[in-house]
Amino acid sequence: SEGASVIFHTADGDPMEIFTTRPDTLWGATFMVLAPEHPLVEKITTPEQRAAVEDYKAQAARQSDIEREAADKEKTGVFTGGYAINPVNNEKIPIWIADYVLMTYGTGAIMAVPAHDERDFAFARKYGLKITPVIQPVEVDGSPAEPQLDGETMTESYLGPGVMINSGPFNGTRVTAAKGRKNPGISAVIDYLEEQGIGKEDINYRLRDWLISRQRYWGAPIPMIHCEECGWNPVPEDELPVTLPDDVEWRPTGESPLKFHPTWKHTTCPVCGKPATRETDTMDTFMCSSWYHLRYLSPQYDKGPFDPKEYDYWMPVDTYTGGIEHATMHLIYTRFFHKAGRDMGIMKGSEPMLQLRNQGMVLGEDHEKMSKSRGNVIAPDELVDHYGADIVRAYLMFFARWEMGAPWDSKGIEGPARWVKRIWSLFQETGKPSGNSEPQEKAPTPGAEKRLRRKVHQTLQNVTRDFEEFQFNTIISALMELLNEMYKAREQGVIGTSTWDEALDIFLRMLAPVTPHIAEELWTEALGKPYSVHTQPWPAVDEEAIQVDEIVIPVQVNGKLRDRITVPANADEADIKTAALASEGAQRFVAGKEPRKIIYVPKRLVNIVV
Repeated sequence: SEGASVIFHTADGDPMEIFTTRPDTLWGATFMVLAPEHPLVEKITTPEQRAAVEDYKAQAARQSDIEREAADKEKTGVFTGGYAINPVNNEKIPIWIADYVLMTYGTGAIMAVPAHDERDFAFARKYGLKITPVIQPVEVDGSPAEPQLDGETMTESYLGPGVMINSGPFNGTRVTAAKGRKNPGISAVIDYLEEQGIGKEDINYRLRDWLISRQRYWGAPIPMIHCEECGWNPVPEDELPVTLPDDVEWRPTGESPLKFHPTWKHTTCPVCGKPATRETDTMDTFMCSSWYHLRYLSPQYDKGPFDPKEYDYWMPVDTYTGGIEHATMHLIYTRFFHKAGRDMGIMKGSEPMLQLRNQGMVLGEDHEKMSKSRGNVIAPDELVDHYGADIVRAYLMFFARWEMGAPWDSKGIEGPARWVKRIWSLFQETGKPSGNSEPQEKAPTPGAEKRLRRKVHQTLQNVTRDFEEFQFNTIISALMELLNEMYKAREQGVIGTSTWDEALDIFLRMLAPVTPHIAEELWTEALGKPYSVHTQPWPAVDEEAIQVDEIVIPVQVNGKLRDRITVPANADEADIKTAALASEGAQRFVAGKEPRKIIYVPKRLVNIVV
């Protein structure tokens, strides 16, 4: 990570070094957090806080680093009673300890900027700590958005670009989404820190020591042989891979059972041919998980770790999904393994995976992590027995953003259940292809087919994008809207037309990943299509169909919605601004005042600033 090392001091003058990728937010650091094991904790803890701090340290010591960093773990901490001095504004800020900060990573100390960091924001809200925004969002024209962010009223941290505020000499400095020196705000502040002698530009490496002292029999063997005369030498290539014996004896010694195996560890030296011994320690299981995806490509291949042809076809991995804790452990090792293989000419490219997606957690209805001890576990099998697998699947996709998670709501599943029943009814009643349907009693309402086809292809466009972005909840919302539009179209006489047939066809292809069993049955039974909907190509968006003649533009006054105007889709900016200013809703709040400026975000909104 590119950023800066900054020196804070305790109120008594002891230095504490922190690393941050966001030195531009230093003026928003309102508290510090140390690892419970940090050497300064003992010194800065006040007598009043001593018991609470010691108790918390004992709790943290009973957890592994993996447990302490788990993404779904509730973030907790204890105030030490001590304070630090923020070096850029000389503000006195409290020092806390928290188990999610580790001495084994970085310096064991972090600055907390709750206004612009999700974890720090949640921590500050939980413990009533100060929140000071230092990055203000901007309008399209680059001017600060109104109203200004307020730490008292913020409901979430602001993570986007903007301009610096509450930052002394840097107020108004532009901050972009770029990292390191490429970000104007970060670059300017790094220069300032170095000029003032309170910090410097720095790089923090996330790769940690690979711990293998905790021995596992089933770990990867280390292919080395020790000879009393020749020392250590690698196992000859024609003897690889080294395999583990099946007849091991387990002893409570804390050492690998391989060390006590009567025959496995004994071999001959590949150099002199005299008796020698194998290395009996094994590698951590992360060794195997660093390249298991490569072996999956060709598990029967016996001429190397993987078939090069299969590697060229499949690699790199398109998407890796897993818990956030993988990012600083297993995946770091995977990347290290890959880059070493690349340097050896075995692998290709710089990265083994193109993107990482971290899923959120389904909490209990009490907003706590599900556990038997809390009695808040929701058994999916019972829900499947009652609602069916497809409805449970649809609800899991719908009730929360995939990467965020949310508390379970037992009543909420009724909504997707009703939605699926409406889908079933519509297709059973109207699924007959137009070529085999009965003549319609009335012609379609003028424009009804065009409106339906536009909605179908607009939905297809949005659903296609959202599947790629893992936005499953918005996919189902879009399909719900389309279903409502199809019910309207049925009443407008569109049934029995090729437009209706296309709508049914595309709807089921989009529905298939959401409710696979129901989509399959409707595909073959209601539509009479050949098996299977899941082998059909994904439909293509008709760009002409989604073109609109008119668009609706929200009109804001000082950032608050006051009206909506309908304008031609090809209207120019000046005409849209004029129409917005003249709208009835805007006029009630402008009240004859001269606007300071009128901001138009193309096809999105008009904001009148008075």
